[in-house]
Amino acid sequence: MQAALEITARYCGRELDQYGQCVSAKPESWQRDCHHLKMSIARCTSSHPIIRQIRQACAEPFEAFEECLRQNEAAVGNCAEHIHRFLQCAEQVQLPPSPKAEAQPLPAS
Repeated sequence: MQAALEITARYCGRELDQYGQCVSAKPESWQRDCHHLKMSIARCTSSHPIIRQIRQACAEPFEAFEECLRQNEAAVGNCAEHIHRFLQCAEQVQLPPSPKAEAQPLPAS
């Protein structure tokens, strides 16, 4: 969870901040009143190119981390190495370079 939150904060920080402010401002009704902001975080994380790339490239260390959490519910600190591996993987992920339009030569006059 911490690893996912760190990635989300890095790439969808604005959405996360807005949601946090809403939750703080509406302690009695945040689940209803802030739902639309929670959904904006979900949209950001599912559409952000780098997060999609991380999900694909780092699926194995993330799944190992999730499995560790399931096996160590009472002692999640035992999964620190798994978190570290996932974050290391995520740090290495880069978007592939976007294809740049080739400069077209001007026609000879």
